[in-house]
Amino acid sequence: MKTIRSTLLAATTVLAVLAAPAAATADTAATADTADPAAAARGGLQHRLDAITGSGALGAFAEVRRGDRVWRGSSGTARLHGSERPPRRSAVRAGSITKTFTATVVLQLVADGELRLGDTAEQWLPGVLPDGDDVTVRELLSHTSGVPDYVATLPLPPRPRFLDIRLRDWTATQLIERALTHGGQDDRVEPFSYSSTNYLLLGMIVERITGQPYATAIEERIIDRLGLQHTYLPGTTVRIRAPHPHGYAMIGRGDAARAVDITRMNGSLLGAAGEVISTAADLNRFYEALLDGTLLPRRQLQAMTPPFGTPYGLGLMRRDLDCGVTAYGHDGDSLGYVTWTFVDRAADRQVTISITPWGSADPEPAVNAMLERVLCRPDRVS
Repeated sequence: MKTIRSTLLAATTVLAVLAAPAAATADTAATADTADPAAAARGGLQHRLDAITGSGALGAFAEVRRGDRVWRGSSGTARLHGSERPPRRSAVRAGSITKTFTATVVLQLVADGELRLGDTAEQWLPGVLPDGDDVTVRELLSHTSGVPDYVATLPLPPRPRFLDIRLRDWTATQLIERALTHGGQDDRVEPFSYSSTNYLLLGMIVERITGQPYATAIEERIIDRLGLQHTYLPGTTVRIRAPHPHGYAMIGRGDAARAVDITRMNGSLLGAAGEVISTAADLNRFYEALLDGTLLPRRQLQAMTPPFGTPYGLGLMRRDLDCGVTAYGHDGDSLGYVTWTFVDRAADRQVTISITPWGSADPEPAVNAMLERVLCRPDRVS
């Protein structure tokens, strides 16, 4: 959710100097040919992770996989004014990475013959969209539907009203109605317009076809199948149940601004577009299984994958790196957390980086530098 990321980065400027990073650590775990943990801690990846916390993140952690070699690192602090680093196996709100989970289930239904990419929203959700006959499942998946984004209608930080909405229960219907009532109607001049409303609609279509909540479909078809023990959809639950860093936002403006811990948030506010909670290890496993064909037949995986020159496919992002490597994955912005997870096309080089944003500087260039190092240097894991 790009809107959430830009809002949060701007809102945290005031108290950027209040959080001094704790000592950074790393571990390495895998087979006997894995680099020594102490050497890995001194290596380039830890330096890159420290650069992320040095450029505007309160805390950061990452997991890197190359074949059977694994590196995990942590930097900064898990809490504002704290001294403990984020757990290396932290769980976080993965935000829009949820879209790849939802898209995978939709494409599984296509593979099963239950759904077609050319089906319209009106066929499955009669009366929900005013122009539902003109919106296809493919357009919802690819953000080319013209449906306005409900996130843009929310009172996000630094507006104090955010504190009134973050813990309440929401339905997909309520959020879609906000988008249609307050978001305006896209004239479809732009071929691509990122909108989380698209994925709320896809979640409803999954429910219509399967006869079960979209969260149950994701759990049965992906999470349970892959054994992702630390991944779940919280629904209306407000807490993160595994060890995790805390997320913050500035509420109010000027002298009235104050830092608020927003770690507790009702997952229904994000729904099928962004509610997944997961760990770096689980996200790496998910994208590996997706790209190696475990979750989708070849035809549906090809349809999902963005072609050259196109950054977004059907719930999957493409990154063409300076070194010539192409990687696939998604980023996820949820208030208090931002995560990037990418794997190269051969599914043997992977990285997931998660941060708690904080500060006036933009940490994304430092994140990009770490992604480049991991995905462009197959000979090293540290």
